[in-house]
Order: sequence, then structure tokens, then C-alpha cells
Amino acid sequence: MNNYQDVLSEVLIDASTLQKRVKELGEQISRDYAGANLLLICILRGGVPFLVDLSRSITIPHMMDFMAVSSYGIGKRESSGSARVTLDLQMDIRDKDVLLVEDIIDSGHTISSVLQMLETRRPRSLKVCALLDKPERREADVSIHYLGFTIPNRFVFGYGLDLDEFHRNLPFVGVVDLTKYNPHP
Repeated sequence: MNNYQDVLSEVLIDASTLQKRVKELGEQISRDYAGANLLLICILRGGVPFLVDLSRSITIPHMMDFMAVSSYGIGKRESSGSARVTLDLQMDIRDKDVLLVEDIIDSGHTISSVLQMLETRRPRSLKVCALLDKPERREADVSIHYLGFTIPNRFVFGYGLDLDEFHRNLPFVGVVDLTKYNPHP
């Protein structure tokens, strides 16, 4: 997938709109967690650009850790519905105020599984910050405490979201033109 422009149908959220909203989220989190023992946990790999920009917008001291959870495969547009931890946290989250940073929540199965697992580790608090939410696809009940954008049920990529593992680096969120997209060339 060399040229994303070949399959881009439209820019759903442009770079300046993304950055403005991430800054607002950072300001809100800074107010809400003032004096807290804040730990941002990023779900790899899609959440990384969002985490980096969000972290820079949070003005209070905080820590970061990472998890990798597998629920999609190359060429798949939808979650498999099951989550498997492929990289676990390095930190003990007991008594920390954990904010799980996720790129997108659609069916909710993956994030729900991760939240259940993290809850057993006894954090002081556990909340979710998601850049994107596709409520039309929701199958599992998930509370999103901090949300960037609610989007329609479209196949999106950019700003952390991959298109067959490429184009996570784009500064915007784009929509794939499914009439031009061939995941198995």
C-alpha cells in the first residue's frame, strides 16, 4: 500500500481539528487528575500518535506504560471479537489512577477485555480515553470517559490507525474508498 491517496475517499478529521481536540482533552485530564498518581496506558500500536500528543497536552506529572493487544489481522476491517495480550505492562498499576488511551473503539470487545484484566490488578481508578468512537458497531458495553470524536461506521486510517500496517503516520483521519481498496493485491 504505497500511495494512500489511491484509496482515500475523504479526510474525515483534518490535522488541525485533531490537534485542537487532543489539546482540549489534555486540559480536561489535567484538571480532573490534579494531585493524582496518573498513569497513561497506551494500547499499541494505533494509540501511539494520540498518546504522544495527549501526553504533551497534559500539564500535570504523569507516567506512561504500554500494552499490545491483538484483535485484528492484516487485511481485516473488523475486530475478531477476542483479545489477546501480546505485550503486557512493565509497571504495577496497584493504587494508580489509570487512564487507558485507545485509538478507536468500535465493537468494544477488545477494550472491555483489557479493562476487565486491568481491574484485577487493583488500580485506584480506571478510565478510558479514546480518540474515536464508532457507537453503531458497539456490541460490548464500554464507558468512555474522555472522547475525541464520534464517527460513523466507516473504514478509517491515519493518525495511528493503519491501513494494512501502513499510514499510521498521517496527521489526519481518512476514510477508505472500499471500491478502490484491495487488501490482498
